Amino acid sequence: MNAEFPVARPRRLRRTAALRRMVAGTRLHPAELILPVFVKEGISEPQPVASMPGVVQHTRDSLRKAAHEAAEAGVGGLILFGIPAVKDGRGSAADDPGGIVQQALGDVVAEVGDALVIITDTCLDEFTDHGHCGILTPDGDVDNDLTLERYASAAVAQARAGAQVIAPSGMMDGQVGAIRAALDAEGFAQVPILAYSAKYASGFYGPFRDAAECAPQFGDRSSYQQDPAGPVGEALREVRLDLAEGADAVMVKPALAYLDILRQVRDTVDVPVAAYQVSGEYAMVEAAAANGWIDRERVIMESLVAIRRAGADLILTYWATEVAKRL
Repeated sequence: MNAEFPVARPRRLRRTAALRRMVAGTRLHPAELILPVFVKEGISEPQPVASMPGVVQHTRDSLRKAAHEAAEAGVGGLILFGIPAVKDGRGSAADDPGGIVQQALGDVVAEVGDALVIITDTCLDEFTDHGHCGILTPDGDVDNDLTLERYASAAVAQARAGAQVIAPSGMMDGQVGAIRAALDAEGFAQVPILAYSAKYASGFYGPFRDAAECAPQFGDRSSYQQDPAGPVGEALREVRLDLAEGADAVMVKPALAYLDILRQVRDTVDVPVAAYQVSGEYAMVEAAAANGWIDRERVIMESLVAIRRAGADLILTYWATEVAKRL
């Protein structure tokens, strides 16, 4: 029989900061944080992203410095997005050995070695002139199966350049299986796959598309990314399919608007679960803080704790280095 008031007083365990810290049920650790970074070909100075205050498109030199700073802070990993100087319909720079992602991978691995897990986003939207995540059919649809060939080739190029984890994000059916088979065939059976398994066609991606210069030139991505109001169980089906194809970890994206999905995934699988605190989440906090409407540091930490509490083992966040230093 549980005691009731006045014997039961839950406030007793909240009385001091030390008590609250001792009984905290959710804790953040720097090693659980992954820093998304953008590197752009052909620039001589880092370029600020207007819609994401504090985030830049890096040069290769500034990327090395950012990676070093993240490693020094204890951040667990870095996920790399590249913006090539030249784009075309098939995203040729994605698997070009001399492409910006492959060059930057060599730089970062040389800079930090094993101090950070170096992850590469494996998709085509940053590399295509039309901004979609795959090869287009003559009528403008994304050809799922032809796109799988491009993903597989890009993943192998990234692994050869030093990527320690491959993270396919295009939401093509069969993408994990195609990449796993290609990596294994080329001697990269040891390279794990972190699958963007439950990725929604979200309005929270706007600032990212500024940073990665990958906004679709027509239409949207609703035919391949998940519908926010889609069928109950769709996310879990996607997760199960990716695991059956060889994914080693899975991701939910975005994070805060999909904490319910994150919890369902965490309760269902026995592999690491990541959540991406996306650009729109970041931009809203930074904009509100700049206007003096919220306590910036408090809201950052509260949002990360919420994602962790919902079940994320790993959190991709643009505040990774800053928060790691604070922790």
